Amino acid sequence: MFYDEVMNAVRLIRERIVCRPKVAVILGSGLGGVADSLEEKEYLPYAEIPGFPPSAVSGHAARFVFGRMNEKPVVVMQGRFHYYEGLSMRQITFPIYVLRMLGVESLVVTNACGGINPGFAPGDLMLITDHINFSGNNPLIGENDERFGPRFPDMTQVYHPALQAVTRQTAKSLGIALQEGVYAFFTGPCYETAAEIRAIHTLGADAVGMSTVPEATVANYLGMKVLGVSCITNMGTGIAKGAHSHEEVLAAAETSGKTLCRLLEKVLAEISLEEGEEA
Repeated sequence: MFYDEVMNAVRLIRERIVCRPKVAVILGSGLGGVADSLEEKEYLPYAEIPGFPPSAVSGHAARFVFGRMNEKPVVVMQGRFHYYEGLSMRQITFPIYVLRMLGVESLVVTNACGGINPGFAPGDLMLITDHINFSGNNPLIGENDERFGPRFPDMTQVYHPALQAVTRQTAKSLGIALQEGVYAFFTGPCYETAAEIRAIHTLGADAVGMSTVPEATVANYLGMKVLGVSCITNMGTGIAKGAHSHEEVLAAAETSGKTLCRLLEKVLAEISLEEGEEA
């Protein structure tokens, strides 16, 4: 059973890792450096955890990094799984179930994505206020286990208002410009056409990417508080001239990732204080 698979992974992590965090962070492409700011690090490769699928995407280290940030216990997913890798929705969200059963209560999801809002520019950070799922799939399809969450979860506030407020205030105090908007999820792996970008902009999207929504959906279902922050690494097809490349995304994410790291250090300290200080 799926529940048993999740608990097998939980047991191994508890046996191997001392840290007991209440807050988790998922790092997107090129953003792995955020984990460098952790102290008292403990590493656990995904490949050593039962139930975790393989990942081979450039820019992802594929491991958990447990540690402390501002004296608070945090776990970082240095790399995530994607639908375009040929994995099922349940496979790519498996780590979220594991984190919840480990005791994580708040999830910070980051990504590198394309900007659609004409007021955005590469290098901007965007606070995700809502999302649109254009994948044609949902990670909660299939048999439901009430030990995880309800059959029909509410999606009114996937991205937690209090965590958004903390992030806005923190960005202001640090002098970091923070955009806000709706994130649109496409499966990838190809970048969107100019027509698709025009269509989703008309429908209300401000940014587009190939991740985040499955994890945020499952985290919301599991009763976790979710915060989403995007790094705008490029503008969508048809908005900016030239073709897209993953190398371009990684290079831009490395630059904006430094700003994101500054922001997250302060935000995580605030979130961890709210979630308690269990080590």
